[in-house]
Amino acid sequence: MLKIIISLVFLVIIISLGIALFHLITNKDSSNKTAKALTYRIGISLTLFILLSIAFITGNIQPSGIGMQMHLQKNLSQTAPSVSPD
Repeated sequence: MLKIIISLVFLVIIISLGIALFHLITNKDSSNKTAKALTYRIGISLTLFILLSIAFITGNIQPSGIGMQMHLQKNLSQTAPSVSPD
């Protein structure tokens, strides 16, 4: 459920950016609509960042990816017992 909400908020951010681009291209004289759309995008982005931070802190999402896999491999190689040849 949380991943769906995050995806929808991200989609709204992209739509807001597209609306700002549309107003920037069509209205050469007035930049009020462009500025308003970009202001909304900043607010929505901040909301998404706060939502992701809360979800990470509460444990609803876990980091995964290349960086996390490299970190786990590094920890495993440091804690593995070394075998000395006899």
